[in-house]
Amino acid sequence: MGTSMSEGKIVVIVGPTGVGKTPFALELAQRINGEIVVADSMQVYRYMDIGTAKPTVEERAKVAHHLIDVVDPDETFSAGRYRVLARNAIVRIWEKGKNAVVCGGTGLYIKSLIRGLIPQSEGNESLRQGFREQEEYHGAGYLYGKLKRVDPVSASHIHPHDTFRTIRALEIYQLTGVPLSLHHARHNFREVGYECLQIGLESERESLYRRIEERCEKMVADGLVGEVRSLLARGYDGELKSMQSLGYRHMCSFINGRATLKEALETMKRDTRRYAKRQITWFRADQSIRWVKDPWKSPAYAEDIVRDFLHDNRGGGILSCN
Repeated sequence: MGTSMSEGKIVVIVGPTGVGKTPFALELAQRINGEIVVADSMQVYRYMDIGTAKPTVEERAKVAHHLIDVVDPDETFSAGRYRVLARNAIVRIWEKGKNAVVCGGTGLYIKSLIRGLIPQSEGNESLRQGFREQEEYHGAGYLYGKLKRVDPVSASHIHPHDTFRTIRALEIYQLTGVPLSLHHARHNFREVGYECLQIGLESERESLYRRIEERCEKMVADGLVGEVRSLLARGYDGELKSMQSLGYRHMCSFINGRATLKEALETMKRDTRRYAKRQITWFRADQSIRWVKDPWKSPAYAEDIVRDFLHDNRGGGILSCN
């Protein structure tokens, strides 16, 4: 069941971790003659397969996936770099006469793709190092407290333990004299470009959390500990940003003797539930998203909405984005 290519339009599938985005996007892409552009901040890393829940080899054989395994775990990757690579992938998909389906749960990557990025000052490594030294001297939470004083809006969107994003927000404030949240408000990510239909996948919270817990258990059963040991053996330090992500930091804790496997798994489940809650908050703030409940029950019924969007040349009611 193919459909004609509609250049200039993209379909975007979003939602929290564990809700079923991958199988939903896979079936949809097959039905509309599409290819998938992954919007996941962890699936870009090579050698990190189990803990990032990458599409399987079989799934990728059914539908081409883009932006998986593009950098090593010790390489820097940003929303800006994602935007460039994703836009290039979309053009290649259109050139094949196919439709582009963007799928993932990294809200900032999706926002950068469809609405653009705010102008950012150049990074200042000496300033960042100074902030890191302040945190080490004063203790965990010191920088987050500082951010709450100078930019409470940005602080409300950053987890208190996310030192990387906290430092970045403080760095922008220090370099520009303007809070990051005000930069966002001024720019509001508005530029002209794609027409896109955003579909959000949702589930009852209890059901979602149960799926998350089962998913974490399956990752461990499928060999997540061995995958982390292999990464460490390759020389990738456990303190790397990529290695401090969900699942990987928990298994590092077990491998380094700071927790039993049971303790590490329970903490992994808890932190993944919290991450899903933050994702839901992020996506719920976007009024242009059309929500689909329990997508694994009937992943095909959104097809009519997508087909109408792809074939509608009027552009009415569709988000115009860059």
